[in-house]
Amino acid sequence: MSNPVALTRRRFLLATLIALPALGASSVTQAASNSIFPFIPDHYTFSQQQVQEAVARKFPLQRTISQIVDLVLSNPVIGMAPDRNRVTVHVDARFTTPFMPNPVNGAFTLSTQLGYDAQSRSVILVSPSVDDSQFSGDAAQYNQQIAAAGAMLAAQLLERYPIHTFKPEELQFAGVSYEPGTITVLTNGIRVQIVEK
Repeated sequence: MSNPVALTRRRFLLATLIALPALGASSVTQAASNSIFPFIPDHYTFSQQQVQEAVARKFPLQRTISQIVDLVLSNPVIGMAPDRNRVTVHVDARFTTPFMPNPVNGAFTLSTQLGYDAQSRSVILVSPSVDDSQFSGDAAQYNQQIAAAGAMLAAQLLERYPIHTFKPEELQFAGVSYEPGTITVLTNGIRVQIVEK
C-alpha cells in the first residue's frame, strides 16, 4: 500500500469518526423534540371522540329550575359544525313539573364556541346556546319555554367547561413558551394552532 493511499484512507476514517457524534446528537435531538413537543409542527389536533369523552364526563346533569321544573339532561352526542366553527351537543332531556301529569321526554341540540383559558391551560366551551328543542305530545306547545330553560341550564353548566387540558411540558420546548392560538372546528375534530408567547 502506497503512502498517499494510506494517508487518504486515514483522513477519510478520521473525518467519519469526527462526523459520527454530530450525527448521533442530531438524531437524539430529533427524538427528544418528538417526545417533548408532540405537535405537528405548529398545531395540535384532537379527535371528535376525545371531545365526546370529555363532554360525557359532565353528564347526566340534573337541576331544579325556579323550584317548579326538574330537568335531567343525559346521553350527550358530540357533532362538529365546521361551517359555523362550533361544536354541537345533542342531549336527551326529561322534564318533571307539577303542571303536567306525566314527565316530558325530548331532546336539545346545543352548540358552543371554543376558547382557551390560559390559567388552566385548557380548551373550553364558550357561550353555549340551544339551537333546537324537540318535544312531542302535550309538551310541544311549551317548546319555547323548554328551550329557554335548557339554554339557561346549558349556560350555567357548560360555560367554560374544559374539553382538553394541555400539560405544562406540551407548551414548552427548548426554553421557549408556547400557547394555543386560533381554534378551528374540523369535520372530525378540533385543530388548535400553537404559537410562541
